[in-house]
Amino acid sequence: MLSLLVAVAAVLIVVALASSGGSSDSAADASSSSRLDARAASDVIPTSNSHAQVVEPVAGESGDVTSEPVAASAPVKAVGSSKTKPIPSAKVQADLAPSAPTKDASISDADVLKNGIALPPIEAPTAVHEIIEAGNSIARTPYLWGGGHGKWLDTGYDCSGSISYALASAGLLSEPLDSGRLMSWGEPGKGKWVTIYTNPTHVFMVVAGVRFDTAGTKTSTGSRWQPAMRPEDGFVARHPAGL
Repeated sequence: MLSLLVAVAAVLIVVALASSGGSSDSAADASSSSRLDARAASDVIPTSNSHAQVVEPVAGESGDVTSEPVAASAPVKAVGSSKTKPIPSAKVQADLAPSAPTKDASISDADVLKNGIALPPIEAPTAVHEIIEAGNSIARTPYLWGGGHGKWLDTGYDCSGSISYALASAGLLSEPLDSGRLMSWGEPGKGKWVTIYTNPTHVFMVVAGVRFDTAGTKTSTGSRWQPAMRPEDGFVARHPAGL
């Protein structure tokens, strides 16, 4: 009788140990999964482009354009290889009617208001509206060297960071590019709606007839949007495919 009781007790102990081990493994798996999910969430960059990456800032403002306040940028993490071609955008390809601005500036050109905000033209493609709307959101932010390269939502933006932010918001960039790399981005020449003017030290763009340029932060409105053009000498003209 005693030996039977001992055998039953041994079986119960083995079962209890097996059950405890399974629970520990499940708890460990759940904890590991939670950590992976939390890490993935923290790596998401706040931008409308889900494929955006951060890169080391290189270019700043050109000294012969204006004397911008220079602030040291926080260290940023360089990741991955750079891509200088725009992302193929089905939205851009599908929304190009009309394919070019008309001769009527009242409906084809953007307007810059007294407060420095730009109004997109009625007939512009969606991508142009998105570029202008993104530009409005940072138009009056301070000039900051390296701004917009370490993170999309920054306290200030330099020339290339400003352009990259606006283009990325329309799905045309996967990562911020400095002015030198923008010299080989997109298609050569002027665009129908958007033209990026860039050289190794400075970049600005013209969208629907108005200029987006960090030199504008020194004007009365303090806005990057300006109705006045500037000389194009010394700049390479590039444009997004289809725009």
